[in-house]
Amino acid sequence: MDKKNALDENTVLLYQDETHIRAYQSLHATWSQSGIQKQVPTYGHHAYVTVFGTVQVGTGKIVTSIASEGKKEQFLAFLQLLLEEYKGKFIILVIDGAPIHRSQLVQTFLEEHKEELMPFRLPPYSPPIERLWK
Repeated sequence: MDKKNALDENTVLLYQDETHIRAYQSLHATWSQSGIQKQVPTYGHHAYVTVFGTVQVGTGKIVTSIASEGKKEQFLAFLQLLLEEYKGKFIILVIDGAPIHRSQLVQTFLEEHKEELMPFRLPPYSPPIERLWK
């Protein structure tokens, strides 16, 4: 492999995504008599947690973090975790177009850390880490 096209030992390529783990099952389809709306009772609070994760290209190393919500502040905390985990490395982070990834709070953070972290944006649901959540 040509050296100028290879990542050096100080650069890591990460695919990032998040998913929600719910304490309830969502109903996708059901049968009912034609013309009669099926009633499906649900009980309790629809609790969930958000799992932020990355997978490192080449090594398969996975870094995850669990948060009570999947908002921009929690994504920012995950970015800070990545900077700690890969201290001294330059991170190329492949992310999708989720609104939390595009928020002003996150954009300001990325600009402040451009010497350590570079986002590479793809359309929603496209990073290979999507397969990890299945």
